[in-house]
Amino acid sequence: MAQPDVSHAGGISELRRIAALAEAHDVLLAPHCPLGPLALAASLQVAFATPNFLIQEQSIGIHYHSADHGGAELLDFVLDRSPFAFVDGQVARWSAPGLGVEIDEAAVRRADAAGHRWRSPVWRHPDGSFAEW
Repeated sequence: MAQPDVSHAGGISELRRIAALAEAHDVLLAPHCPLGPLALAASLQVAFATPNFLIQEQSIGIHYHSADHGGAELLDFVLDRSPFAFVDGQVARWSAPGLGVEIDEAAVRRADAAGHRWRSPVWRHPDGSFAEW
């Protein structure tokens, strides 16, 4: 299974190329996507057009988005949450133009002004050496 992240792989076109290469080798695609509603929308657009698509990772309602962890819920930054309505583990393909979502610019600006406290975790092995995360 291939798990490319649209935000790190080079965008939608590159993710689609990775999917096609994976398909040629009988490898399923499961896009990695924890970075926000635009990345999720982009990943889903590729998924809708990919025959070897298996599953879409997403982080709606995950603990690290909660206010207790200094974060915002993933969908706090979109005006209409309905494109991301997962029913019975599935999301319906939408027909809106572009990525199919509209960003709430005011919410993004408020979050930008507030900043964040998130830091990459640092894990160590018992001997003190760095562990990969």
